[in-house]
Amino acid sequence: MRIKVFYSVVLLFLSGLIYPLAGNSNDSIVYSLSLRNVVDLAIRQSASVKYAQNTNVNYYWRWKNFRTSFRPQLTLTGELPNYTQKNTPVVQPDGSIEFRKISQLQGSSQLALSQSIPGTGTSLYAATNLYRIQDFIKSSVEYSGSPFQIGLYQPIFSYNYMKWQKKTEPLIYEESQKQFVESTERIAFQAAVYFFRYLQIQTNYNLAENNLKNSNNNLKIAEIRKQLGKISDNDFARIQLSVFNARKALNKARMDLKNADFELKSYINLDQNQKIELMIPLDMFLFSIDPEKALEEAKANRRETPHFTRRLIEAERDLQRAKRNSGLSATLVGSYGLSNSAVTYGGIYDQPEKQRVISLSMRIPILDWGRSASAIKLAESQRELVVYDVEKDIKDFEREVIVQVEQFGLLLDQITTAKEADKVAENGYLIALNKFQSGEISITDLNIALSERESAKRDYITAIENYWESFYRLRILTLFDFELNQKIMYDNPMLDSE
Repeated sequence: MRIKVFYSVVLLFLSGLIYPLAGNSNDSIVYSLSLRNVVDLAIRQSASVKYAQNTNVNYYWRWKNFRTSFRPQLTLTGELPNYTQKNTPVVQPDGSIEFRKISQLQGSSQLALSQSIPGTGTSLYAATNLYRIQDFIKSSVEYSGSPFQIGLYQPIFSYNYMKWQKKTEPLIYEESQKQFVESTERIAFQAAVYFFRYLQIQTNYNLAENNLKNSNNNLKIAEIRKQLGKISDNDFARIQLSVFNARKALNKARMDLKNADFELKSYINLDQNQKIELMIPLDMFLFSIDPEKALEEAKANRRETPHFTRRLIEAERDLQRAKRNSGLSATLVGSYGLSNSAVTYGGIYDQPEKQRVISLSMRIPILDWGRSASAIKLAESQRELVVYDVEKDIKDFEREVIVQVEQFGLLLDQITTAKEADKVAENGYLIALNKFQSGEISITDLNIALSERESAKRDYITAIENYWESFYRLRILTLFDFELNQKIMYDNPMLDSE
């Protein structure tokens, strides 16, 4: 996939996907951008994609942290130095208290290897430790320590958080990976929205510019006809008014184009001083999509599938926690090792004594006025609610995919009709313009033809917009490229070095 992205970037700059239209200097060059250019720029350098990448990195390190938390942990702890010089009260054999001066230097260290067992919630450890104390008043040094010690911590009838973490964390990581792809596709969709917003306004601007040119030509012809007495004052005034209206429309279109230009460049992180012009994306590939295939890919690729599973697991987890926290619970703690004390460091390892510790602590609720029972009932009710919500969300998700496939299949007729209507309206306007300039029709008939032309042009652009937005929306819902017949994937450049 990285090779594919590399060649896409090279292709963008070397194969002429961005075409200079006019001018000899950088300030006057106008670059023509296709829809795919805009989408590629948004995916590669927009602020939105940086946010998506950082979010994905955050989940990546959460996953790494989770995986390492159940691996053996080797830890060295210590305290050096710990010097104390003070007067402290000491209880005497007869119960009286005397203050004694203390001047000691203490040091300790421990090397421990620990391991958790998620299935049972057990924590095991093996350790060795050493303690040294030097008394400056008595001029003595003593050592104590444990050359070897093993132990365990075992909850009994208690809530095992590690067991449930092993079930939910992999699903959370899977969700994050699919969410990253989905977020990137949503960025592509939003880029398409900005693209067509700009394209609609650019179309309005071009129409307004053309209309002003034609209106000025009509006014010149009308002035000649007025001198010959072949036009009424009323019609001449209406032609003058059409020029003023065309100027107002062009000024408004110019301001709208500046705003759309700023929004698009800001979103795709393009230099605001760069002049651009958008190309109408006519490279539409109208194909038939099998709804069952789309639904299958959506279930396999979208984050909803692991998300639904995780919600059910978490509901069951909360119920088990309520039950475990409401009944008998116990904790078994045990250790076995060797320990000794001596005046030299080596003496600790000379015939050390055995050291055994075992304890069992219990907690038994006797009277809680129904608190435990109500907590369990609440958890059961919440679990049933989650099950109901998940079932409803699954049906809504499946229906959304099917509806989008059906809508995509209806676009062919819409685009074909809009395209033919645009051609007819354009030809009709040119015929009406020629007839008006030859005096065969009135300004009213010309304005009607002009209105029909502008409406048909906008409808055609809207039909193209509906196709591409439906195209990208379908990609979002399935995370599948039906053009290339492959799963959509993106690499996170922030993780490439990992």
